Amino acid sequence: MRKFKNFDILDEKDKRLHNISEEVTFPLDPELKQTIYDVLDYLEATQDEETAEKYNLRPGMGLSLCQIGIFKRIFVVSEDYGDGTFGRYIVINPKIISNSEEKIYVGEGEGCLSINRPVEGIIPRYARCTFEAYDEDGNQYTIRVREDISIAFQHELDHLNGILITDRIDPKNPYKGKNTAREI
Repeated sequence: MRKFKNFDILDEKDKRLHNISEEVTFPLDPELKQTIYDVLDYLEATQDEETAEKYNLRPGMGLSLCQIGIFKRIFVVSEDYGDGTFGRYIVINPKIISNSEEKIYVGEGEGCLSINRPVEGIIPRYARCTFEAYDEDGNQYTIRVREDISIAFQHELDHLNGILITDRIDPKNPYKGKNTAREI
């Protein structure tokens, strides 16, 4: 059983989710740094079937801190490698500095821990992106992400800009862009 701190995740009805998060200044407050690690532990717990079932957690691989009421430009992604280990990404003050022309989308639709209902539709996103960001110690880095991690980074960046998946899906044509993007 994984050890983790549970979080109250803001629901889509909370208008604060449409706020644009503030740039982060360094050094980080130790409490904020600990929250980042706690959110990663939480995401990993949600991806562990036994823990998720025991605590009634919805699985998630990414979370922007604005989803827990901290409106700073920080998101984390935890990639399950399938062997009990995870790739951890701490992304602070992110910017996309380049992207592929190719677009992809999640066939069954993107999920979101702030949206507790099924959402029909797809969101074409860049298949590959290069991000410039900072780690929790204020070190700048560049990372190239692809496929599902590229989608996760773009999804979380949207949160920092006050955009939800429901804002990205055309209600009149929820599968718009399907013919110009590749399903993953």
